[in-house]
Amino acid sequence: MSGRPRFAFSISATDGAARAGTISMRRGDIRTPAFMPVGTAATVKAMKPEDVRSAGADIILGNTYHLMLRPGAERVARLGGLHAFMGWDRPILTDSGGYQVMSLSELAKVSEEGVAFRSHLDGSKHMISPERSMEIQRLLGSDIVMAFDQLVPTTSTREEQVAAMERSMRWAGRSREAFDKGGDHASGAALFGIQQGALDEGLRRASAEALTGIGFDGYAVGGLAVGEGQEAMFACLDFAPGQLAADRPRYLMGVGKPDDIVGAVERGIDMFDCVLPTRSGRTGQAFTRAGPINIRNARFGEDSAPLDPSCPCPVCASWSRAYLHHLVRSGEILGAMLMTEHNIWFYQGLMNDLRAAISERRLAAFAAGFRAQYGAR
Repeated sequence: MSGRPRFAFSISATDGAARAGTISMRRGDIRTPAFMPVGTAATVKAMKPEDVRSAGADIILGNTYHLMLRPGAERVARLGGLHAFMGWDRPILTDSGGYQVMSLSELAKVSEEGVAFRSHLDGSKHMISPERSMEIQRLLGSDIVMAFDQLVPTTSTREEQVAAMERSMRWAGRSREAFDKGGDHASGAALFGIQQGALDEGLRRASAEALTGIGFDGYAVGGLAVGEGQEAMFACLDFAPGQLAADRPRYLMGVGKPDDIVGAVERGIDMFDCVLPTRSGRTGQAFTRAGPINIRNARFGEDSAPLDPSCPCPVCASWSRAYLHHLVRSGEILGAMLMTEHNIWFYQGLMNDLRAAISERRLAAFAAGFRAQYGAR
């Protein structure tokens, strides 16, 4: 890793608001737009690390909340850090645990200090503060650390949205301070701030200005993909990315469906993560250029075609829809593995096509063709 930059972002091509570029870090380069497979509990479910890499992934995501509870961040640190623990030698982004403020709201209590909650595993009491979040992510050995934030639903009252955004900005400042005190820059880590403000343009602008004043290596658009629908999300993305620094990566958290990703790239987003390709693979859904298919359907029982005839992945090269239908309907573990591998390849192939389309300034034509084919089923 010697001689490589701690963190650098370069834009090699633009097409409208879309950008193609590279994030350079000590553990390797990340081509953007990038999709990060989600490795919640130190594993991309049903995939070996080398197979995730073979599919084209440059970076994966780990989950601060889940890893702090099991096996524990301190244990991971004693065992050499998350990269050594799970056998992934390239960059890892860890979320801050802030999403659990909303998703575990029945168990959590938010205060200015942080979020007190009971573990969903055993009911034990815990607290995540900005300082503790930075400590956990440092113990894990994260390459891209996310600031701690408070997420509220877009259906919350304006008063709740204002309060959560302003608290998130105070927490962002505390995250920055704790990150710097912890010496993460020396270890090669980067810190991203998270823009909040629901669907409100003014709140988003105020959040962006506060984050810029603090200063981060990159910026995330948070608080979307939580039930507001694609139309509302795109309406927010028509202004939110442009409020963030143009020379830093822009990360849309928790997105998403393939057509969500294409639309967000058109609006200037550089990084994505979502559980869809892995979760869908385990439940029998495959993503194809002609739209998603449910391999459980009886019509695939004697279908000798590959999942997607245009897909170069090892699954489509070797096995039929009929065989995958049999595996999934039988509950065989191999079914989940092969379906997930195909979906990871599909997502990485889509990102590769988007990067090429931007570089060749034909993104509008690519996006229109993709949408027409993807929605044709």
